[in-house]
Amino acid sequence: MEERPKIKLELTTADKSFEIVGWFLILAVWGLTITNYSNLPETISTHYNGAGQADGFGGKATILTLPLIATILFIGLTVLNKFPHVFNYPTGITQDNAFRQYTNATRLIRYLKLIIVFIFGLIAFKTIQNANGEAEGLGVWFLPLTIGLIFISLIYFVTKSFKTKQ
Repeated sequence: MEERPKIKLELTTADKSFEIVGWFLILAVWGLTITNYSNLPETISTHYNGAGQADGFGGKATILTLPLIATILFIGLTVLNKFPHVFNYPTGITQDNAFRQYTNATRLIRYLKLIIVFIFGLIAFKTIQNANGEAEGLGVWFLPLTIGLIFISLIYFVTKSFKTKQ
């Protein structure tokens, strides 16, 4: 394995803003879940099919797994983002392009962190609505929205990586 340059990246204002928004979203998902927990029925939707319809049910405590998983993923990706030299890149990393490639890759991770927390928050919100009889399922738009958010970001940043390979 090639020895890649290890560079300490300074966060820009935009990077810091994304981190702060991400932490606020984590707190919001926890707040939403905890404040609605006592009003939930004993059995709630725990799984949804591709059409957004509930097809799995369990105890109301399972709603706590949504903010928990979102938090674990967010923190894990935050830690990983401190080591961009270990990422996989579609192009070779050199001393000349390392800063641009690392910056691009860490921004991708920041966007994905926000998207992940947003998706888990949306699932928690819709699950609470379903449990209270205010909605039915996630909606047919949920899967295309989720896939779109993830893949648009991936395509944008991978394309940008190829364009900045020099």
